[in-house]
Amino acid sequence: MREFIELTSVDNIQHFIEKHPLSFIYISRTDCSVCHSLLPQVREVMGDFPEIQLGFVNADDVEDVAGYFSIFTVPVLLLFVEGKEYVREARFVPMEPFKEKIEKIYRSYFE
Repeated sequence: MREFIELTSVDNIQHFIEKHPLSFIYISRTDCSVCHSLLPQVREVMGDFPEIQLGFVNADDVEDVAGYFSIFTVPVLLLFVEGKEYVREARFVPMEPFKEKIEKIYRSYFE
């Protein structure tokens, strides 16, 4: 199972997105039970897409992340393609539709 790279500042996040043509950011909080139960499911789904780089942000540690991405709840799942946001999901995320969205973008990127 693939691991996420912890991003500890908005600068780290910006650099991560710029550096990787396909990047995924999972934004969570320490005391969020939904965040902790969703993460293993997301990790499993993302295992099917090895070219997508995985980043993790704890919004408790990086407080500016909420303003930077205009988020109001957690977890938030963001997929970027060449620096542009293509997918944004938040709170309760059904895995099958989420996986279908990622797969469609992933396939079209490599065609």
